[in-house]
Amino acid sequence: MAKTAKKTRKVKIARKTAEVNIQGEFNIDGSGKTNVKTPFEPLNHLLTLFAFHGLFDLNLQAKGDLEHHIIEDIGIALGKAFKDALGDKAGINRSASFSMAMDRVVVEANVDISGRPTLHQARGKGNPDFADILERERFDNTNFSFNDAKEFLEAFVQHAGISLVYDIKSAEGDLHHLLEALFKALGKALDEATKIDPRRKGIPSTKGIID
Repeated sequence: MAKTAKKTRKVKIARKTAEVNIQGEFNIDGSGKTNVKTPFEPLNHLLTLFAFHGLFDLNLQAKGDLEHHIIEDIGIALGKAFKDALGDKAGINRSASFSMAMDRVVVEANVDISGRPTLHQARGKGNPDFADILERERFDNTNFSFNDAKEFLEAFVQHAGISLVYDIKSAEGDLHHLLEALFKALGKALDEATKIDPRRKGIPSTKGIID
């Protein structure tokens, strides 16, 4: 019996407006190869970590007006590419969690490719408040803040159709390590969530569809 050809989950990234020009390619079933060039070095670094640890191939070039939310546009473009690459989502695990340590920082990412996008920081009982790091610190000697990273993540999950709940379990470090841990954990969790389980026949939802 002839084997069925494996579906390629690889798409182009394209978003061009009067303010930005974002181009590239995204492959879910990659090996972690990256070439990321945006006007924000911290974002380049974080997206490289996301793709490398998620074993996604990511080629992304972004240019544009820095005063008009180009970070959000990058999130929109990558989120749409991620959703397009998944297709109908048949056979995927759909949900996963991963906890990543970086020195004294620990961040957990919990994802569900549900079609009901949301971004939320867990604040359970006993979960400390890291307001000083999240509100005041900057990524190394740049102006890149936690809110900049959240702007990207909000746009990404909204257009990818992902629910992402992250839990900062320990942040005895700096913003650099916190964001590294978050993006690595997100990559690892989405790698697991997008894997095909051969036992799963069809869409992983009792509704029979994931928008």
